[in-house]
Amino acid sequence: MIKLENVCKDFGDLKVLKDITLEIADHEIYGIIGQSGAGKSTLLRCINGLEEYQSGHIYVDDVEVSAKDTKQLHLLQKKMGMIFQNFNLLERLDVYDNVALPMKFWGINTHTPEAQAKIKELISLVGLQDKMHVRPKELSGGQKQRVAIARALVLDPQILLCDEATSALDPAITREILALLQEINRNLGITIIVVTHQMEVVKQICEKVAFIKEGRVLAIGKPEELFIRPTRDIKAFLHEDSELLPDNGLNIQLFFTDESSDEPVISQMARKLDIDFSISWAKLEDFRSNVYGSLVITINEEDKDKVLDYLDSVNVLWEVLD
Repeated sequence: MIKLENVCKDFGDLKVLKDITLEIADHEIYGIIGQSGAGKSTLLRCINGLEEYQSGHIYVDDVEVSAKDTKQLHLLQKKMGMIFQNFNLLERLDVYDNVALPMKFWGINTHTPEAQAKIKELISLVGLQDKMHVRPKELSGGQKQRVAIARALVLDPQILLCDEATSALDPAITREILALLQEINRNLGITIIVVTHQMEVVKQICEKVAFIKEGRVLAIGKPEELFIRPTRDIKAFLHEDSELLPDNGLNIQLFFTDESSDEPVISQMARKLDIDFSISWAKLEDFRSNVYGSLVITINEEDKDKVLDYLDSVNVLWEVLD
């Protein structure tokens, strides 16, 4: 669906994107994460043609995104809906007319029965059928974002771009909006790209994620792969450290993913090896309704070899911590 090859973007002397290469599959929910200023939103604006890039290539359905070919760019942009952190609704228009706005922009007659039925159907899809003629100032933040989602879908896009779409919402409303995006992805088959610095967003809905720091992609993979066994940069992003671990004995971190998450590894190891150890630290996370995690056990030095051999035998990933 979307392919980026060695994309670079500068604002004068400031290099914002540095050699970005990634692929986003059709019907995928793809996350782009990183700290503020990492280049996430700029990358999204390059994908939909709102920003020009100095070098490299961006393809959508094998067609290059290029500001030089305005007709082609407009056709590509019609395939992409976009929702923002601040909703971008027009206060003078009610919910119905805000959703209809892209149709009017593209010269589509919104007074036909077909257009009216479509607008109402999308308002119902996002659960606001009883707010159809209410203005934005009378809506909550979550309701405003639902209007923005309906508006982004009104031209039947193949791709939905979400730029920090839940950052202004509280956790409960965020979960509702993310569940709605999953429903849209599942039922309408729309590819969704989510730019965020919120880990809960990535864990709940993204099938794949790219981690960006200072304009470079440092890691790409499933969220559970990146965050259960994080690199140094991702640990810093997550604000994780191991400073509180015991300094007597050997600390071993165990990683539980698809192959091992449902197995009673710890209790079985204690019985089989007949050894004592402490669980010094643990983290369990919910990734798209699957629980993965890691924990640190502290063992006696003399038990090291048999513990590591046992973990290898049951296919549990491990790391001896300094």
